[in-house]
Order: sequence, then C-alpha cells, then structure tokens
Amino acid sequence: MKVAVIGSGGREHAICLSLKKSEKVKKVYCIPGNAGTDSIAENVDIEVSDQNKLKDYILLNRIDLVIIGPEKPLVDGIVDYLQKFNINVFGPNKIASQLEGSKIFTKQLCEKYKIPTANFGIFKSVNDAKKFLKESDYPVVVKADGLAAGKGVYICENIDQSIDAVKEIFDGKFGKTKDVLIEEFLKGEEMSFFIISDGVTFKTFGTAQDHKRVFEGDKGKNTGGMGAYSPSRLENEKLNNKIIEKIIKPTLKGLNKLNTNFVGFLYAGLMIVNEEPFLIEYNVRMGDPECQTILPKLNTDFYEIINRCINKNLDSMNIEWNKNKSLCVVLCSKGYPEKYTNNLEIKNLNLISLNNNEYIFHAGTKLNKTKIISNGGRVLNFVVVSNEFKKSRNKAIEIIKKVNWTEGFFRKDIGFKVID
Repeated sequence: MKVAVIGSGGREHAICLSLKKSEKVKKVYCIPGNAGTDSIAENVDIEVSDQNKLKDYILLNRIDLVIIGPEKPLVDGIVDYLQKFNINVFGPNKIASQLEGSKIFTKQLCEKYKIPTANFGIFKSVNDAKKFLKESDYPVVVKADGLAAGKGVYICENIDQSIDAVKEIFDGKFGKTKDVLIEEFLKGEEMSFFIISDGVTFKTFGTAQDHKRVFEGDKGKNTGGMGAYSPSRLENEKLNNKIIEKIIKPTLKGLNKLNTNFVGFLYAGLMIVNEEPFLIEYNVRMGDPECQTILPKLNTDFYEIINRCINKNLDSMNIEWNKNKSLCVVLCSKGYPEKYTNNLEIKNLNLISLNNNEYIFHAGTKLNKTKIISNGGRVLNFVVVSNEFKKSRNKAIEIIKKVNWTEGFFRKDIGFKVID
C-alpha cells in the first residue's frame, strides 16, 4: 500500500514513522513534510491548502490512503473534497471538524446535549463584552472563536487584562472573527483524552498531559505545546467511563443529529474538577506534541487501525499498548510564541545515536541542501519511553544537550506533576 500523510510537523513525522513499521505499507509520502520525514518518506512540495493540486498528485501516483495531520485542512473541508474523487482519506468531514473550527459551535453542542463544560457567554463586540466583564468573578478565560494554533486563549486575572484580550481578538490577532467567547475559569487539572472512530464505533487512543505555557512552572503565554507525558496521572477506569458517557458519546450523538458522523481522531481537552470531567475544547486530530508522545507506545499495526476505520470495521480490533511511561520535550526557537528567527542551521542532529524507545521528531525544520535549518517556533521533539517518567525526562534532556543549536530553548520541568 502507498500512504500519504498531509502536514509538516512533529505529529506528521511520528505518523510517518508508525506507518513505516507496517509490513503492509510499501511507500510513505509526506506532503509537504520536513527535514525529518525526508529520511523515512518521500517529501512532496505541495501547499496543504492547494486541494486541487493535492488531488491530482494523489490520483497520478495511485496513493491508496491519505491521512490528514493538521486541523486547518480538515476545517477547510479537504476530506469532503478528496472523497468526491473516490480517494480513501482518514479524517473528519467539514461539518464534524467544526468541533475544532468553532469553539462556539462546540459550546452550543454542549449546551444542547448537556455535556459538562465551563459556563460561558458569546459576545459580538468589545462593548458587549465589557458589560459582562465588569460583573464577572476573576479569573476568566477569553477565547478567539476560530483556529489559533493553540494560542488564542487568555487567562485573565482582572478586568483590564480581559478587556485587552477581547480587543486583541477583535483586532484580528488570530484572524477575522465575529465573536469572542468568555468562560468561567475552572480550577482543576487538565487532561488530554483521545479516541479514534470509524464513524460507527470508537476506541480509546491514549491519554496525556500537555504543557501549554511557555515557561517552567506553567508560567507565561500559551503555546501550541512545550511538551507532554503519557499516560495522564489522572487516568483510571472510573474517570475514563465518565468521560466516555458524559462527553464523548453525547458529542457523537449530537453530530449524528446533524446528519454527519465522525471519522478520525477526536481529542478532548478536559479539566478534571473533583474527579468530574469538564470539556474545555475539542481538537479533531491528534494533538501535537501528544501524538509524538503516544504513538511510540502503540504495539498494534498503525496502518491496520486506520484501514479498519476506512472500512468501518474498527469494532472487532483490539488495540494494544506498551505500558511504559512516555515523555516529550519540545525544543523551540528563541522568542516563541512571539517573534522568532527562521533559517538557522541546527548542527549535530545526524550524529546523535538513539537507542530503542528514544526518538527525535522534527517539527519546524527543513533541508537546505545538506543542512538542517529551523523553520518554525516549535522545532524538534525529543521523546523517550521508559519505566519511569523521571528517567524519560532526564534522557530526553541529555539528548537535547547533544544538539548544537544556541538559538533554541526548552522547558526542563515537563512532567513536574508526576516527577517533582
């Protein structure tokens, strides 16, 4: 089988590597890919937004299966478009992708189907929001409605911060928006909960704890993710059942009522408050860096799982996992998540020797002839799977220190809730 992975980040590198392990996969393409995927797949220089060119390439090369990595093409309807040409594509359609594409769509679904979530208000202007904020208890959470690469969320401690956040969103910091979402602040612990679905049934697909804030101790601005560990320390059978019954099943039921179903990965970002789950947000794809943290623990053939989803017979499959502890540390460009410099050479990467259960996934990199150069805010992901989180973190940091790149930084405290 020939499989194409759409995307260019660490998530897509991890997906390509998992596909390469399958005896049934003869060739992997990554569109457009990065410097890391180049060594295990054929990188194809096509813009992810160019649906017509993607379709032509897939048909010309008789690619059997297409896996969509990032959220933007999903929200833009790439699945619907490719399916018109009888292309096997794994990912949710445009309607189902609104779970991530519009936070307000998701909130209204929660309200209709009594899915536990933070209390909220939707506002169409700065003045409307101001009236509400003057009477609010603090902190509050202010969110941009559309896609914002994990950065369109503000936790505001007072009215001045919250009004500034609302102004930034309406001024277009995260793209054009008609609405701003303001939520109550839930005090608890975050958890990432994943399922995979064939549109008829679903299976759980791991848990993780992401680290969104840029600085150690969970300080500073939100990012796309500075690191993660899996499994979440909160995971247990009782909580998992609550998440499935109170959040996942009602969500899928709600989509069915809209005459659609969900095929793909669904990532529930949760807040656990007194052992009760509340939905913070949905992502309609594997998280990044959670994907890089979870996939190395998968024992079952990844291609076969996806193929079962395409053929709608996931139900009969048993997905097996390595029980060890996985931890990912993300190496970022200095200045991220604000301004940073691209096109800086990263040295020594190809000289680093890795043992089993040690991985370097490329995220924001590209090749310039034989040189690997930076091409994004989050640049490299260092993942180690071992029998202890502390061992995994120490080893990941040890590997990072072998990289010759003075323009990078990383958090040294990933996993602090399970280690320190």
